[in-house]
Amino acid sequence: MAEARAAATRGEVPVGAVLVSPEGEVIAQAGNRTRELNDPTAHAEILVIRAGCAKAGSERLPGYDLYVTLEPCPMCATAISAARIRRVYYGAADPKSGGVAQGPRIFSHPQCHHVPEVYDGLAAEESEVLLKTFFAAKRD
Repeated sequence: MAEARAAATRGEVPVGAVLVSPEGEVIAQAGNRTRELNDPTAHAEILVIRAGCAKAGSERLPGYDLYVTLEPCPMCATAISAARIRRVYYGAADPKSGGVAQGPRIFSHPQCHHVPEVYDGLAAEESEVLLKTFFAAKRD
């Protein structure tokens, strides 16, 4: 949640992610940085996967767990699968742009090479309030 709040402070969509090693150590954390970096792929999940792979010295992260405040989009879900992340825990559902339980449901697709365990609803209400407050302020 701290990374999501920091992203909002920067004017980014308030999404935060944390990557945890098999030993339980937080090895990467980030919030969205698409506007700051002028990079449409700079979602929180992608940033922590990149950092985690760099630290692990591998393109794969088996045994690692990803925590994110919002249901991953299709791009992020595909990256999660490619990285072979063990578990994904996410907060708020994303009916508009989600790619796990909504939309294309990447992990359910027959061409998905790796399906992580998925746990939803983690701090969902807090995540939803942060997102709704952020977008309401943008509309004012």
